[in-house]
Amino acid sequence: MSTEIIKVPDIGGSEDVEVIEISIKEGDRLDAEDTMIVLESDKASMDVPAPKAGVVKKILLSEGDKVSEGAEILEIELEGEGGGDAPAASRPVENSAETQEQPAEAQAETQSEPQQSSHQQQASRQEIRVPDLGGATDVEVIEVTAGEGDAVEVEDGLFTLETDKASMDVPAPYAGKLVEMQIKVGDHVNEGDLIGYIETTSGAAAPEAAASAPASETSAPASEPAPQAQPAASGGRQEIHVPDLGGATDVEVIEVAVNEGDDLNEEDGLFTLETDKASMDVPAPYAGKLVEMKIKVGDRVNEGDLIGVIEVAGAPAASNTAAQASSSSSSTANTSAPAASSAPAPAASSHAASSAPESTSGKVHAGPAVRMLARELGVDLVDVPATGPRGRLLKEDLENYVKSVMRQHKASGSAAAPAATGGAGIPPIPAVDFSKFGEVEEKPMGRLMKAGATNLHRSWLNVPHVTQFDKADITELEAFRKSMKAEAEKQDAKLTPLPFLIKACAHALRQFPQFNVSLSADGTNVIWKKYVHIGIAVDTPDGLLVPVIRDADKKSIFELARESVDLAKRAQKKQLKGDEMKGGCFTISSLGSIGGTAFTPIVNAPEVAILGVSKASVEPVWNGSEFEPRQMLPLCLSYDHRAVNGADAARFTAYLARIIADIRQILL
Repeated sequence: MSTEIIKVPDIGGSEDVEVIEISIKEGDRLDAEDTMIVLESDKASMDVPAPKAGVVKKILLSEGDKVSEGAEILEIELEGEGGGDAPAASRPVENSAETQEQPAEAQAETQSEPQQSSHQQQASRQEIRVPDLGGATDVEVIEVTAGEGDAVEVEDGLFTLETDKASMDVPAPYAGKLVEMQIKVGDHVNEGDLIGYIETTSGAAAPEAAASAPASETSAPASEPAPQAQPAASGGRQEIHVPDLGGATDVEVIEVAVNEGDDLNEEDGLFTLETDKASMDVPAPYAGKLVEMKIKVGDRVNEGDLIGVIEVAGAPAASNTAAQASSSSSSTANTSAPAASSAPAPAASSHAASSAPESTSGKVHAGPAVRMLARELGVDLVDVPATGPRGRLLKEDLENYVKSVMRQHKASGSAAAPAATGGAGIPPIPAVDFSKFGEVEEKPMGRLMKAGATNLHRSWLNVPHVTQFDKADITELEAFRKSMKAEAEKQDAKLTPLPFLIKACAHALRQFPQFNVSLSADGTNVIWKKYVHIGIAVDTPDGLLVPVIRDADKKSIFELARESVDLAKRAQKKQLKGDEMKGGCFTISSLGSIGGTAFTPIVNAPEVAILGVSKASVEPVWNGSEFEPRQMLPLCLSYDHRAVNGADAARFTAYLARIIADIRQILL
C-alpha cells in the first residue's frame, strides 16, 4: 500500500479560506468524490471531495484553520497494489461502467489475463463525466480551461461550473492527453453527463482497476452501488431525511408539494427549502406511497433531519438483482448488479428527456434558479410544460412559456403601445449600440455587484422611500474624540467618528422602537425586534458589503471601534462569513471621508431605515447673540413610509442630532 498527501484543489483564487467542517476522521475509508472537508469564504461554502479512494491515515488540519490552494488536507493510504494502482482506486465508477458494457466472455478473459489486458489498454480513451453536484441540476459552464490536444495531470482544472450558491472547479480525474471536449462556455450540465475523453498515459492504472473489480466479489467498485438500490427494491417503510445542504443550517420549508397518502415516483418533488441565497427542490429518493410527513411550511430543518416515511412498493426483480450483488461469487453476477443500480444515473441525462412525462397534479420538479426566475416573472410553474429529464422543468421551458404568453397577448390585441414589459408594467430601457458613437469595451458584472444590484433594485421597487435631512453639531464630540486618541491606542482601538455614530444610533433605536422593526412578507404584520444589531456599509473593490455589529447597544465605544475596524478590513479582503452579514436592524452608510453635502441612501430591506452621513464642514451658527463657527455633520435618514411616519422620522433625526452634539446624554 502506498500513501499520498491530498491537498486543497483550485478554489477560484480565494486565499485564507476557513475550514468550517471536517467530514471524515482517521481510519475512515474514502471513495473518490466523498466529501473530506467544507470550506467557507465570504461568498459561499464549498465541499472538497476526495480525488482518490483509500483509507485516511492522518488528518493534517483542524476546523477553524485558514487554507489556500495547495495546503495539505490529509494523508491517505491508496487502494491497490503499489503506487501504480493508486490513481485507479479513485475511478471505480468509470471503470465499473466500462466493465458493465463488456460481455461476460470478455470479462472472464480479462480476469484470466490481467497483464495482457493492462498492456492493451495503456493508451486507452477514458471518459470524463460531471462529478457529484450536491443535487444541483442544469449547472452552467462559465469557463473551460483546457482544450483538445492539451496534456493534463491529475487534478488539473478542466472547466468551471457555477450554481446559484457557488462556483466549482472540476479537475481532471486522469493524467494524459485531452483528445475530445464536448462542452463549451454557456452549456448546462448535470451529474453524470459525458463531457470528454482523455487518452491516458500512465501505466494502465485505470484498466487494472477495471480488471480487478470483477475478480473479487468484495471489490468496492462492484459492491458499493448495490446498497443504493436495495432500500427502494426491498419494499417496506423507508425514512426520508434532509439531504446535503452545502453547510446551510435552519433552512426554511417554503413549500410542501405532497400530502400523506400520495403515490410517488422516484424524483417527484416533495418539498422546497429556501436559504438567503437560493431555493432547493427536494425529490423523493424512492417510489412508493407517502405514509407520513413530519414537516410543514414554515418549519426549519437541517441536514439529516427526518422529514417523512415512504411505504416502498416491492420489486422482486430488483431484489433479486441486489441479492446477486451480495451473494453471487461469479464475476458476471458482480458486474450485472451495478449495471442495474448505477448505470441508469448517467444514462438518464441522454434518454429521459424524450420519455419523461411532464409535471402534473401540481407537483413541479425544478431547480432553485428556475424557481427564483419564475417568482420574479410571476409565473406559476404548474402551467409550464416540462421537457427536462424525469419531468424536470428547465430554464428554457420557462423562457419559452413566457415568450408564448407574450405572443398570445400581442395577437389578442391587448398589448398597449408602447409595450410595458418587466414587473409592475415598467417600460424597459431600450437597447443601444454604443459602439456607433465610439470605442467601447463590454465586461461582465462580478457576482458581488450583481447581487448588490438585485437587492437595491428590489428594495427600490418595493419600499416607498422618504428621506429626512438634518444636521448635528459635532464640535464638542470631535474635541472629545481627539482628546481620547491616546487612551484609545492603549485599548488597541482606532477612534473615528463611526463608533460614536453607532452608539448614538443604538441608543436612538431604543428610544424609538418603531425604527427597529420589519414588515412581514405579506405586509400585514410588524415584527418588533428586542435586539439592536447595526450594519455598517463598507466600500470594497468588488462592490458594497454590509457587515453587522451585534448588540451594539451593549458595547462600549472602544469595543465598537475595534469591531468596526476589524469587520471593514475583513470585508476588503473577502474574509467575512455569511452570518456576519445577516440580522441587521438598522444600517449606517458614511461617505464622510469622501465628500458631499447630502444623499439619499436606499433602505436595506427588510430593515425599515438607513442613516446616510456626509462630510462635516464648519458653518456659522447663530447662538442667540452672534454667529460662531461650528462643525456640522449632515444626516440623511431614508425610511420605509409603510412602517414609519414622517413626524416620527423628524423626531428621530432631531433626537439623534441632540445626543451626537452631547454624547454624555446616553448615560442619563
